[in-house]
Amino acid sequence: MARDAYAKAGVDISKIKRLQEFMSGVFGATFDYRLGKLGRPILPIGHYAGIIDLGGDQALAIHADGVGTKVLVAQMMRKYDTVGIDCVAMNVNDLLCMGSEPMAMVDYLALEREDDQLVKEVANGLAEGARRASIAIAGGETAVLGEVIRGVGGRGFDLAGVGVGLVRKNKIVDGSRIMEGDRIVGIRSSGLHSNGFTLARKVLKVEKNLRKAVPGLGKLLGDELLTPTAIYVNPVLEIVKKADVHGLAHITGGAFSKLKRLVKERPLSFKLDPFPSLPIFELIKKQGKLSDKEMYSTFNMGVGFCIVAPPGELGQILRICGRHRVEAFEMGKITGGEGVFVGRVRAA
Repeated sequence: MARDAYAKAGVDISKIKRLQEFMSGVFGATFDYRLGKLGRPILPIGHYAGIIDLGGDQALAIHADGVGTKVLVAQMMRKYDTVGIDCVAMNVNDLLCMGSEPMAMVDYLALEREDDQLVKEVANGLAEGARRASIAIAGGETAVLGEVIRGVGGRGFDLAGVGVGLVRKNKIVDGSRIMEGDRIVGIRSSGLHSNGFTLARKVLKVEKNLRKAVPGLGKLLGDELLTPTAIYVNPVLEIVKKADVHGLAHITGGAFSKLKRLVKERPLSFKLDPFPSLPIFELIKKQGKLSDKEMYSTFNMGVGFCIVAPPGELGQILRICGRHRVEAFEMGKITGGEGVFVGRVRAA
């Protein structure tokens, strides 16, 4: 499969970025509607979450995200109890990237038709994600949209949420303090998480192979793909509290290109050392005949979260991760230049 395999599968990251830039301009103009009022955004659009002024020294972080086409795998497997965890994870992990403590979220579940079992399993998954993230599910909305939602065997649904967190204004982590010489710590992912499924489903031919055991994985392909996204709230909150953190990044859509948003247009680059990926990514690469650049620009490759900090903070960060029983390792440094590199491969 060619280098632009993700675009050919139906997701063109470059076009999405152009649309995001357009929308940022449109929405940024709305900030003035809160001029002189409580609740005005205090950071421009384009980071992991919006930051809203609450007055005094407090700010609210707010973010919306969903599960993506992973819901199709859940429909094929008729297994819905993990995607709720994914929905929570996709919201709280992004809120963490601003240094905020996730507090609550609301969900939006759109159904092709009424399905009690599906709704119960999704709700239980959301509740489990909330437990892992120490947040409250404060409400939500369920809609039956048979003329809009289409899925597998009439079991179509989509799941998204909006999460909020709290952060002191002087503790906001926006990447502005990142400098040459800073080190990058990677925290392991649990697998594919909730991104790149449009390409993964195509190259793995999931409709045919979902219930087949995959060599090297020790489980059915469908079960591997439904492994829920890791939730990093507990270790990252302790790290932010106890270490001098310059940048935080949740590795999701666009994979390691996400790191560039931490430095914006500043002449800094991320030099990542090659690291062992997980078996699911090696399978996708082999089956899809994908280049290293395509892989590092689409998938998390086994790293779900990155922390940027001065060299002297590495020991503290790694010890905290160890106490929380999450695998973490030093995976690179900040240098001059521009871009994101994994070994000799330019990911962005």
